[in-house]
Amino acid sequence: MDAQQLKGHLDLLLLATLDQGPRYGGQIIADVQAATDGYFALREGTLYPALHRLEKQGFITGDFQVLPRGGSPVKVYTLTPSGKQELRAQRERYERFTGAVRGILGGGA
Repeated sequence: MDAQQLKGHLDLLLLATLDQGPRYGGQIIADVQAATDGYFALREGTLYPALHRLEKQGFITGDFQVLPRGGSPVKVYTLTPSGKQELRAQRERYERFTGAVRGILGGGA
């Protein structure tokens, strides 16, 4: 995994993952890893500061819940309406960016 690529796209990855439904940290890590065939292996030290920042910006909310399996409550994150708007905006920027890169690479990438 290229840390610089992740840094530039972490919010997009997290918002897109939460667009699929509420998730707790461990689920987010597993879902991102599965969806990218292991390319992005998020670490807690990267994930939780980003989640806290997105929560502070109002793009996600976090509520403690007891999972069906039991045990201690975990913080489950949900995308907010403003988070859905931000996700749309970030997807558009990403598409413009990748289109520009494809233009330089000759469209074969």
